[in-house]
Amino acid sequence: MTGHEVDEAAVDAVLTASRTLVAVATQSLGAAADETTIAQYRALVVLASRGPQRMVDLAGALGVSPSTAGRMSDRLVRKGLIRRHRARSDRREVQVSITAAGREVVDQATARRRELLAGILSRLPARRQAAVAAALRAFAAAAGEVPESKWPTAAADVTEGGGPAVAAANTAPARADAGAQP
Repeated sequence: MTGHEVDEAAVDAVLTASRTLVAVATQSLGAAADETTIAQYRALVVLASRGPQRMVDLAGALGVSPSTAGRMSDRLVRKGLIRRHRARSDRREVQVSITAAGREVVDQATARRRELLAGILSRLPARRQAAVAAALRAFAAAAGEVPESKWPTAAADVTEGGGPAVAAANTAPARADAGAQP
């Protein structure tokens, strides 16, 4: 905590705006919504924006337990949207990373979301759009969100830890203790 007092009117405004943003996020998934939940999509965004993650780190970024992240990862691996692989630095460590198909889901949803948000913002005068942008940049930074301009490249996501052994690790079931909580 930084010690700043919280303005309840600001909380109410962000809460109201968050309902709109959740609706936009849901709409942006389009056809992928039949196959991918919002929680799974968030996992894909974390992997796209932050690169390969240990399961415990992915769980922390998602605000869920490691076992929940493990089950979610199992589903995403089966769908071909992420893969498991051994970390280069420590072969005992299992990481997950986004696949090209997973990155495509994120990219398509992001493009659709941009269209939807542009439609909403177009109803505001330019000075209000700038104020909204500045406020939301500060809000996202306070939440620890990685700006899209700083995401790893798609090629880095897909090739990290590449090679034939990775494919085998990707299709193998997770170790029983991989999702266990410490």
